[in-house]
Amino acid sequence: MYLIWLLKSALVKYFCGMQILDGKIVSQSVKDQLKARTDALVAAGKKQPHLAAILVGNNGASETYVASKVKTCEAIGFKSTLIRLEDSVTEAELIAAIDKLNADKDVDGILVQLPLPKQIDDEKIISLIHPDKDVDGFSPVSVGKLVQGLPTFIPATPYGILMMLEHYKIETKG
Repeated sequence: MYLIWLLKSALVKYFCGMQILDGKIVSQSVKDQLKARTDALVAAGKKQPHLAAILVGNNGASETYVASKVKTCEAIGFKSTLIRLEDSVTEAELIAAIDKLNADKDVDGILVQLPLPKQIDDEKIISLIHPDKDVDGFSPVSVGKLVQGLPTFIPATPYGILMMLEHYKIETKG
């Protein structure tokens, strides 16, 4: 992860005339905006947004990433649920967990943390997440909507980069 960040930083510095873009500043700005919007929703008597994350196994990087999501949800006023499954989980058990979350009207977004154990077909699992709850934007339906320019969730890394460019008012072409 750190290596990817360094590479992105180097590219951004190169393409932006050595202007350093601080992702932490942008991230905090986005969190502040989301917190205000969430507080307004709740104050208006509307539903508190709810993200459910499924973490399979004990991958250190995955643990850190999901813990960050749970912490961010708390900071911006979202409800979050973390479902931990052993790396010995069967595909059928994971499918049942996703089906339950898809049917749960209280859950607005579902994140299945990758990688999954070798006995589980990642693509099959991702395709089972209802497109309206696919916060990663990885399902075939979500990717198709993105390609067609239709409203959908955008994968986090490219969307974060777009938000950073927008924050710093950097024009892009193409």
